[in-house]
Amino acid sequence: MKYRILTLVSLASLLAILSCQPGLYSELEEMQAPARFETTKGDFEIVSLRDWSPAGVDRLYQLIQSEFYTDIGIFRVVPGYVAQFGLHDDNSINNAWDERPLPDEPVLKANTKGTIGFARAGAETRTTQLFINLENNSPRLDTLTVGGVSGYPVVAEIVSGMDVVESFYDEYANEPSMQQDSIRAGGNAFLQQNYPNIDYIKRAYLIGNEE
Repeated sequence: MKYRILTLVSLASLLAILSCQPGLYSELEEMQAPARFETTKGDFEIVSLRDWSPAGVDRLYQLIQSEFYTDIGIFRVVPGYVAQFGLHDDNSINNAWDERPLPDEPVLKANTKGTIGFARAGAETRTTQLFINLENNSPRLDTLTVGGVSGYPVVAEIVSGMDVVESFYDEYANEPSMQQDSIRAGGNAFLQQNYPNIDYIKRAYLIGNEE
């Protein structure tokens, strides 16, 4: 299947989104905000509670509202561990978000099966990449220290469609994730040429904002 090469928002629009002050989604403090991810295997739905990770949840909803997660390759699926995605087809979009990493936050919700967090490689490196826990990875991912920072804060959890997530193509396992520089440079064309069987996030949106 061919996936269109598409820049969904201009850099000017993206910078306007990124300029929003922390707390933009403070209404999430006392409510769960549902969102739907449409994938090549079906849909899954998530909820978030801002208390779990205020900066992380704000960023997740900025990404969803900006339509970042459209035609996004699920480039790492390790059975019994995690599924990971979050590199845009247009690397200028990746770079714009990378210039505004999130502050580190403590882990307040366990990395149990079906929870979602931002991937990171050290201090203040959370940007756009998400991972889904395919099994109970607590307490390991609650406390694992990488680059001097401990744990991976949860920003959402799946409330329906976990069977969809568990069906993502996983035979490439970690191998594509070792090629992130090439994915950034070549986008979906690189993935389609080298890893033709991976699944994709087709789009993500807040439920009720489907148009």
